[in-house]
Amino acid sequence: MRAMVNDVLWRAAPPALPDSMLDCLTEPASLSLRLQAGGRRFAVSVLSQGEDRVLADEAEALGLPEGQPMYARHVLLTLDDMPVVYARSAARPDCPAWLPVLRRGSRSLGLTLFGELPELDREPLRYGWLADGHPLAAAAARVQPAAGYPARRCRFLLGGSPLLLTELFLPALEDFL
Repeated sequence: MRAMVNDVLWRAAPPALPDSMLDCLTEPASLSLRLQAGGRRFAVSVLSQGEDRVLADEAEALGLPEGQPMYARHVLLTLDDMPVVYARSAARPDCPAWLPVLRRGSRSLGLTLFGELPELDREPLRYGWLADGHPLAAAAARVQPAAGYPARRCRFLLGGSPLLLTELFLPALEDFL
């Protein structure tokens, strides 16, 4: 059943979007670096960090049953103080490889993932449209309400341990592209 959930939500092809949003969504390198390159004031705002629960569409990728404890970091990426991306990084709760990386305060995770860990393995990006009923869409809606959110997800492996990074693109991002 989990594979079916992942196949429905997360696909190899991105959703139909305007070209500027599509280019940003499919950015193969660091999203943080791409946002910084626009010349706007970039910042990471930590919303929460610590124990959380595995979502249904994360379980298989993390190798944990749905609802089990895990470690998560929820952040907003902002441009000129405007939230443009809601992101969740998730790892096993006892993972010695990822916990030090995730406990980084307001430092961008992208800078580490795309420059400081040469032994890192990255799986292909997957894309989705998250709307009503998905817990991350509900969290993003508390920041900027929308009918749905284009999203991307990637699994990284460090020493065989998975980290799942999910990024939801908020409506305000279009104003900066």
